[in-house]
Amino acid sequence: MKLNKIHHIAIICSNYEISKEFYVNILGLKIIKETYRKDRGSYKLDLGVGENDQIELFSFPQSPKRPSYPEALGLRHLAFEVDNINEVIKELNNKNIITEDIRIDEITSKKFTFFSDPDDLPIELYEKYH
Repeated sequence: MKLNKIHHIAIICSNYEISKEFYVNILGLKIIKETYRKDRGSYKLDLGVGENDQIELFSFPQSPKRPSYPEALGLRHLAFEVDNINEVIKELNNKNIITEDIRIDEITSKKFTFFSDPDDLPIELYEKYH
């Protein structure tokens, strides 16, 4: 078996318009396609990340809340690589997004931090350079 790459990451949000605003206008992801699925009462928003990656943002009525703290089993967080973490943090803070203090990865010595999306999904920024 050969897995070529990660095709997409799916996120289910509680409020489609608020999450769409966050991922498109705050994080700057590119809208590839937006679809309303009437039979499900659900939106599916395909978002481009960089050159090749994609996030699928879904809204489903009555989705249960997923715990972030204490950390639950399963997928933990979404991480974005950035060239300059200080610049990205400044831009996020200017858009009223609160970020944690910068930490240093004890294995790679690279800078990283976390912030949350509108549904408290943890999102990591990981600096490419140091």
